Amino acid sequence: MHRIEKIGRLRTALSRFKHNKDGATAIEFGILAIPFILIVFAVLETSLSFTAQQVMANSVDQAARKVRTGQIDPKTTDEDQFRAMICHDLELLVSSGCPELEFDLKSYKKFSDVPTTIPMETPKKLDTSGFTYEPGGAGTINHLRVFYRWPVITDIMKSHLSGLEDGKTLLYSSSTWQNEPF
Repeated sequence: MHRIEKIGRLRTALSRFKHNKDGATAIEFGILAIPFILIVFAVLETSLSFTAQQVMANSVDQAARKVRTGQIDPKTTDEDQFRAMICHDLELLVSSGCPELEFDLKSYKKFSDVPTTIPMETPKKLDTSGFTYEPGGAGTINHLRVFYRWPVITDIMKSHLSGLEDGKTLLYSSSTWQNEPF
């Protein structure tokens, strides 16, 4: 009788457990929490990167306008001052001094000479060996390319969002123009 009583209690307990829905929400959240958190981090990571890209594009446009209108004179503005001007807009989003910022400002004889590709040393490494600071004078054709190695903050996302070998993604903006006759 004792054994039959135990089996009956066990069946009653299992029946109550089977029909009890009190912890279902907690279990469902536990199952869905990881994918949800990954999606949230991916959205935050990409939107921060897009914001930085847009801020950099605006900075490039402003710098190009200053060169185009003669406000930046190569005789009085050196490479470090030009870098600081571009970096000033980015400092809201990046560390002071913009250590990952690279730029190339050159003058060309005709528009067809302007490069149309990103200079890569390997598929995942930017080639900065030919970068210079040589703004042209009045009426010259100029091309400004600005690159920033943007850090991917979330380790889990690095393999999916980074395009460079050091786990960063490359932000890029350029502008081509002909200087005014200043």
